[in-house]
This record gives sequence, C-alpha cells and structure tokens, in this order.
Amino acid sequence: MQQGTQATAASFAKLGVDLLDFFDVTPTSLWLEDYSQLRALFGRWREAGVTNLRAWLEEDPRRVAECSACIRVLKVNQHTLALYGARNHEELTARLSDVLRDDMFQAHVGELEQMWAGGTTFQSKSVNYTLGGRRMDILLRGVILPGHEDDWSRVLVSIEDVSALEEARHRAAMSEQYAHGIFEHAPVSLWVENFTAIRQLLDEVRMQGIVDFRTFTDVHPDFVERCMSEIQVIDVNHYTLGMYRAPDKATLLSRLPEVFRDDMRPHFREQLLDLWEGRLFQQREVINYALDGSALNVHLQFSVFPGHEQAWDLVLLALTDITARKKAEAYLEFLGKHDVLTKLKNRSFYVDEMNRLQRKGPFPVSAIVVDMDNLKAVNDQLGHAAGDALLRRAGEVLAKAIQKPYQAARIGGDEFVVLMPGAELRDAEAVADGIGKLVELNNQFYGGPRLSFSLGWESCDEGESVEAMLRAADSAMYEAKRRRNELHRPGMDGERLHSPAAKDGA
Repeated sequence: MQQGTQATAASFAKLGVDLLDFFDVTPTSLWLEDYSQLRALFGRWREAGVTNLRAWLEEDPRRVAECSACIRVLKVNQHTLALYGARNHEELTARLSDVLRDDMFQAHVGELEQMWAGGTTFQSKSVNYTLGGRRMDILLRGVILPGHEDDWSRVLVSIEDVSALEEARHRAAMSEQYAHGIFEHAPVSLWVENFTAIRQLLDEVRMQGIVDFRTFTDVHPDFVERCMSEIQVIDVNHYTLGMYRAPDKATLLSRLPEVFRDDMRPHFREQLLDLWEGRLFQQREVINYALDGSALNVHLQFSVFPGHEQAWDLVLLALTDITARKKAEAYLEFLGKHDVLTKLKNRSFYVDEMNRLQRKGPFPVSAIVVDMDNLKAVNDQLGHAAGDALLRRAGEVLAKAIQKPYQAARIGGDEFVVLMPGAELRDAEAVADGIGKLVELNNQFYGGPRLSFSLGWESCDEGESVEAMLRAADSAMYEAKRRRNELHRPGMDGERLHSPAAKDGA
C-alpha cells in the first residue's frame, strides 16, 4: 500500500503538481487527521470486555467526549478555512468546540461504531457550526489512508455543506405534511383514485372505431358496470369515514360495492361520457350509499391531478354531502305543490295541471268537484282546531280513494277537485261512489263532527274545454248541495250528482 501511495505521488510529480498542493487547493473541505489514539482506546475497551460500543457510549456520554479528544487534526485545506470562517489552521483547531457541538452526538456515535466494526471507511450526516455561528448540515466521509490501516495514524475526512439540500428536503417534507394535513382534516370528503384502467378501456373502444359513445353505452350497459368495477381507490380522508358511516379506511375500501350501486350507475355513465369528450374537471350531483344503507345525495367534483392528464393515475374527488339540502329542496317543492294540512295537492298544482291537461291530455279528462258540507259550522261551534281535524280526515279519504295518475287537490277552504286524466264519465262515477263509502267508514272510525261531502262530476273529450267541464262539475256539486239542504239530510247520504243536466247519482 505504501508503494501505491508513492506511485501516486510520483505521477503527480510528473505533472508538476505536489500532493500537498493538490490537497490544499481541492474545492472540497478536507481534513487530515490522526486516529491512532482512538484505536488504542478501542483496544483498551475491548480488553476490558466491551462488545456493544453504542450501549457503552450511551451509558456514559463522557466516553464520547473521550473518543473525540483522541482525534488530532493534522492539516486542513484552504476550502475548509473558508467554509468555517477561520483565518488559519491554528484558529480552527483552537475553536473546535465551537464547530463540533449540540446535535451531532448520535452522528458521531455512528461514525465510531463504523470504526469499531473494523471498516476502513465511515460516513454520516451531521451538524457543524462555522466560527461565526452559522449552522451547517454536513455530509461527512472518512477513509483510513492506505498503509495506515494498522495504526489509523492518517485518516482523510471530507466534509460537504449540504445545508441548502437539507433545507430543500425540509421544505418538501413540510409541504407534504401540510398537504397531507389539509387532505386528512378537510371538512369535505376527499378521495384519491386511479382511473388508469378506465382510460385504457375507453381507448380500446376508440380503437374499435366507436364514435357515438352514448349510443354505445345504451347498447352495452355492461361496459359502464365494468368501468365502475375498475375504479381503484388509493386513499380517503378522515371526514369520509364519518360521512359514509365507516369505522376505518380498510372497512370502507373493502365494501365499496355497497357505496357505488343502484342510482349511482346513470351518474357514473354521465361521468364516463364527459371523460370520453376530454373533460377532466367535472361537477355533478350523484347518489352514493353509506355503509348503514342510507342514501347520500352528494355534490361531486372530479379532477385529474396536474401532470397526470395522460394516464389518469391520480384523480381527486371532492364529495360534499348535500342530503340535508336535497331534503329541504324536496320539502320546499312539496310545499309549493301541496296543501300542508290535508297533504293533498294545492291550488297552484291544480291550476298548472288543468292547463297541462288542456294542452296534452290524455283525453277524455274527467273531474270530481268536492265540497265539505259543514266545515263553517264546525269552526264556529267547536273552533278551528276541530275544523282542521275534519279537513285532515277529508284529505285521508280523498288520498285513499284515488290512485295515480289521478290527483286530488284542495283549491279553497272547504273545496277539493279530483282531476282524472284518461278517465271516462263512468270512471268518475265509480271514484265518487268509492269516496262515499270511505266517508261512511271514516265517520265510524272517528268521533266528533261527521264528515260530509257534496260532489259533482263531469267529463270532456279532446277539443272540448277542460275549464268548461270543471264549471259543469262545479254546478253539479252545488245542485247536490241544494238538494241535500231541501231534504234537510244531515250528511253525504247518496247526494252525488253528475251534472245539472244529467241523471242524479244513486
């Protein structure tokens, strides 16, 4: 080995370069050090029975300081002096306690362990300080020079300032931690998914010459099912678990077929259609299901991560639970078309439906006009609470007596209309007869004031006026009411008339 070093020196001499000059001008921090006393210390410890150096050093940290005191700095190069802000070798070695301090303990123990194990090289990441106090993250590499393996009297150490790299890594780690914190604790359900397989399936369809993808999915609904089965969920955040009633991520991800099913399929098909057209950012309202089986109305925002537009291997879905909003909207829609007290349709629905029937039918169209006979008397004598109860009973009877597509509406305080698209006159008479029977049953079941109706009905064909037909039915109802009053009969009792010109109902 000694001969090899001499040969190297001779080679540099031929080039007109002295080895020491080369050492001095190298643009890397180099330290030539003597570790022979450290080797001797290690020998004494081995003779004393030490086998686990780390445990031995951590048992008494002063032993690490004893090791450090055994290392002598023989020479440093100019780059080292500049790096540490020292004017000369003497100043640097005199102030090594300012350079080697604080949080380098574990790194130094690691270096000593590598030497203890018999290696001729060692390295570590540590921290040094310049004489001006600047903290430096360093990468330290050491090698026992050839010919000195037996005494460790010549060890070459290089030190690289990696502060900028470590700072960049720290910023990246902080950024990743920040992003993960936002993802995990966002007050919205976030899903990271892989759509690569779906991208490949769509590409395969294109290669088959398919242009009209909507028609293709009409003919092949199984293709939509297959795409749904190829969704790979990479991660979900904490909010998602609560929203989908899942105890943990593993449970949710293992039960995804329970989440994406039934009403989700047509929504996913529309999502595929958008992807086919190249729309990589999408918004829509969809239906999902929690693990307890409850339906979730969800506002979905779909976006492919930047840089992944070709493979679709990273996709972010943000899902907002809008179930409460949809219920509120449905209730508002219900209120807009329903009478709160009777739960029947209201006058607004009646007007719209009457106009729709005039335009579109289907004809014939029939109607039954219904009037409660004694509501005013009940309100005056027993109070409006009793009157409201009677109205609710009227709603129960009319709701029970009709079936879709027929609709019953409350159009005034004690006035109701049953609209019957596609129904002939005999159909209206049959429904009126059923209403009469249900009134009798209702009065047997409830105590208090008797429920009593006066009814009139009529029918019209295509080309005739629905409004005129309703006026005729209304006239028939009033004729029935007049006859009842003339006969002083107390209730419904068969007073059901067809129209002023028609035969009285039985």
